[in-house]
Amino acid sequence: MTQFHAGKHTEQLSGCPLGNAAVGQSGGPTAVINQSLVGLVKGLRGHDEIQGIFGMRFGVRGLVNDDLLRLDRIDDGRLSNIAATPSAALGSTRDKPDHNYCRRIFDACKRHNIRYFFYIGGNDSSDTLRIVSEMAISRNYELRCVHIPKTIDNDLPQSDHTPGYPSAARFVAQAFIGDDLDNRALPGIKINIVMGRHAGWLTAASVLARRYPGAGPHLIYLPEIPFDLNQFTQDVQAVYEEHGRCLVAVSEGIANDHKVPILKAAHHHLEKDAHGNIQLSGTGALGDFLVETLRQVIDKDARIRADTFGYLQRSFCGVASEIDAAEARSCGFRAAQIALSSGKSVSSIAIKRISTHPYECEIVPIAIEDVAAQTRVMGPEFLQGTNDVSLTFIDYLKPLVGKLPVTGRLYDDDHHNTTAAAVQ
Repeated sequence: MTQFHAGKHTEQLSGCPLGNAAVGQSGGPTAVINQSLVGLVKGLRGHDEIQGIFGMRFGVRGLVNDDLLRLDRIDDGRLSNIAATPSAALGSTRDKPDHNYCRRIFDACKRHNIRYFFYIGGNDSSDTLRIVSEMAISRNYELRCVHIPKTIDNDLPQSDHTPGYPSAARFVAQAFIGDDLDNRALPGIKINIVMGRHAGWLTAASVLARRYPGAGPHLIYLPEIPFDLNQFTQDVQAVYEEHGRCLVAVSEGIANDHKVPILKAAHHHLEKDAHGNIQLSGTGALGDFLVETLRQVIDKDARIRADTFGYLQRSFCGVASEIDAAEARSCGFRAAQIALSSGKSVSSIAIKRISTHPYECEIVPIAIEDVAAQTRVMGPEFLQGTNDVSLTFIDYLKPLVGKLPVTGRLYDDDHHNTTAAAVQ
């Protein structure tokens, strides 16, 4: 454990409090979360108000345990390598602080003269900042808190998209491109389970694998649309009978019309995570259940398999979206600007799209209440029927993901699947 003890508190300078900055990373890692970390460090450097920049190891747990790293002393070359490296360089945490935990966080901020508090994470992370900021205000302690968004789930309100999503969407698209080629070479029924408990943004990205008429995924099932098991088997059987194969994308969080997850409705025994949620990402149970269901109705000689992508979608190397990397870096840098200029005690950041053709966005501050502990799902304009996404969604997604690998084929399929028209 690296110990840190701050010096004495000092007077304010230029309207901003003089003291230390602390930053942590929370929740699931992404391919670009370190871009935000490095962007923040670079944004804070050179300001007299910032005495030291400290990284909290394993999120707020590192702050309360005095487990801190001195980030302002890292040279630019090493920072560049860290920025291009996936996963959380500081280490992350799934801790969801309650009021007592947040009081310990606030006490640690006072103990180390932390006057600028940054947390890179999802909606739970923003809620932690909100509580800590309220404590600081009630105790007349000047503390500027800025939430820096990240999540591959793309489910934070107010943003067009969140840092981490475009890269994970790119991974999903490329994985489905390869899996569709595999499924075409050795025909059968293949089901891929993709992350997304309440929002289907990541699963929907599989649509970009449709490079040619008849290419998969032929069916896409999202949490936003009630899932009917009987209709699912009919859909798969119809595609399989027409094409002799079927590639299916399924969100882990698909639920029935009563919003009960399919596995729970099927009475499967599942583990629960630290927050009491049914464990969906760390198990292949959903894929196994759907495979066994299909075996009851599909030709007994059919090859039926399932894969669960799980954590593979988060910290892969070498294929991050260029736009995602640049925007994640800019979000970190913008957070430093907001903390040093706005004078607000707490805020978050959103990416707002200005234009799609050509793609252009801006990064703006938003109220923490607009993002804390809330979830954004896919709107009806992005959905098509019960098992597909719309052209509007494809238009939304393509500039975020960027150019995908070029593929070719020796011959066209004999039949074109009208439910899986090629993405041009």
